Parts: sequence; structure tokens; C-alpha cells
Amino acid sequence: MGEILTVRNLKKYFPVNDRGVIRRKHDKLKAVDNISFGLEEGECLGLVGESGSGKSTTAYMVVGMYAPTEGEILLRGQDISKVTAKRSKSVKREIAIVFQDPGTSLNPGQSIRQILTVPLRVHGVVERNRYRDKIEELLSLVELPPEYMYKQPRSIGGGERQMVAVARALAANPSLIVLDEPTSALDVSVQAKVITKLMEFQRSLGLSYLFITHDLSLMRNVATRIAIMYLGQIEELAPAKEFFENPVHPYTQMLLSSIPVVTQAEEEIRRQEIQSSGEIPSPVNVPPGCGFQTRCRHAMDECAVVDPEMVEYSPGHFVRCHICR
Repeated sequence: MGEILTVRNLKKYFPVNDRGVIRRKHDKLKAVDNISFGLEEGECLGLVGESGSGKSTTAYMVVGMYAPTEGEILLRGQDISKVTAKRSKSVKREIAIVFQDPGTSLNPGQSIRQILTVPLRVHGVVERNRYRDKIEELLSLVELPPEYMYKQPRSIGGGERQMVAVARALAANPSLIVLDEPTSALDVSVQAKVITKLMEFQRSLGLSYLFITHDLSLMRNVATRIAIMYLGQIEELAPAKEFFENPVHPYTQMLLSSIPVVTQAEEEIRRQEIQSSGEIPSPVNVPPGCGFQTRCRHAMDECAVVDPEMVEYSPGHFVRCHICR
């Protein structure tokens, strides 16, 4: 079917501030530093990384909250590398986002009816006299009773609030939804229900997902492909099955070795001999050469000098590492 989203050489640098003053012109926080990937129609691409890896900044550029410093973001070949205010109405309608914490992403002073009315009105989804019917339809879709439209977010549970956020994202009939850690703020007891519904919507509505998360184990049964980010760069990208069965990058191997396991199959996949070590460096002061070399058990002299390029290790499996050439 082709790519719905194409990201090329994307960068986002922020000036470093000290009490509102930029220290030096060359001081930059390299939140995203030259990444490229594609998202196929109908697939779920998991973008995974530790805090500070740049995954959420990437998501915010895709939805138009940030403008890129450099690079391109294409929606079905159309350049959308602009902030939301400068995007066309049709592009705004095509892309939606579900944020991490529904407690802060939903207006506490509005009723759920008011919250769901906003995208219907802005995008002209239905006539005004059909708002109520459409809101009932959206609530039914996320398995909430129609009387919830009169409640405020603070009067319902966290899982229910997140389902309202999902209903809001679905309101304009988008093609692409960015999921920014959609379950990390929820109790474990409701996380599975939210994920199950999201996967149902993907299949039934033909949605494409860019799924931002730090939880690799979650991606095992959710993602079509997985990309690992570290210090603003993608280190490894592969189909989900290949990713878990044949991880190549030392960072990927380190992350997989730290995943808690429940089943024997998971135990066989986990690389027990690899121990997690060190902390991710500051993106303001990125190490020279390969950004991971300060934590890598395979680091060579070359790694401290030359930043590796992304190569296709096997069909559809891409890696940035000197030992994988």
C-alpha cells in the first residue's frame, strides 16, 4: 500500500538556556539528530528508547507541535514539515495524537461532551445538530456509556479518561495516530484493556500508528516494526519478529536483557549475559563518534572517533554500529 509517513534526515536542536540567556551560539541540545524512517499504511511502528532519547520530540514534530530544525516529514508524499498552525486543514484532520497522561491532556474544566465537540466542530465532521449522536457513537466505540458525556474528566477513572482521549483522537476520522506512551500513566490493571482497544481500532478502522514507548516488552505483540532510539538517533530498526529473535546492536541487546520475563519463550529470547550499565549522556554534551560508545562492551578506538552510518544488515533490518558492517 505504500508509506503514509516518511521522515527524512530529521533534526531538532534546541538552544541551551541559562536563566533565559543562550550561553553560546553553538550550544545546542540535539533532541533529534538526523533520523530517517517510513511508516507503512496500516502498520504500527514502535519508536522505543530511554528518557531523553528523542522519541517524544520526534512525535511532536510529526503532529506539528514542533517545527524541524532540518529535514522533511511527508504525509503520503506531501511535505508537512511545518507547525500545526501552518498546516492545511486536511493534514490536521489526518493526524491525531493520544498523550501520555489524560489527567493533563483533557481540559478539567470541560465536560466530556465539550471535549469531544471540539474536533467535530473544528474539522466539520458532522453537522451541528448531529454532535450529540456522534459523541454517543464515539463513546460507544471506546465502551463508555452515553451518560459519560455529562461528566468531567476528574470524575472518572484513569483508564476511562484515556479512552476519552482515544475517542477525541478518533473523532476526526484520522489515518495516522501518534500514541505517546498511552498507557504508562495508567494502573497495570487497565493498561491491557486500553492496548487491546487500540489494536482493535487499528484493524477495524485501518489506522496507522506511530507508537512511542520505553516499554520494549509491550512492543512484542503490538508493533509491526520496532526502531530503537538513543541520543536522538535511531540505532536499530527491524520487523518485530526479527528484532526480538536477532537483535544486533549492543544497545538493543542490553535493553532486551533487562526485560522482565514471564514465559519460557521470553526466557529463551532474553540475553542474560548482557548487563545494563551506565546512564544515557546529556544530549547537550554528546560523546564524539558513536554516542553509545561510553556504555558499549564492544567499543573500539574507531567508535570514539567515527559516528557510524546506518546500514542494512539484512533485508529490512537496519543497524548503526561499526561491528555490524
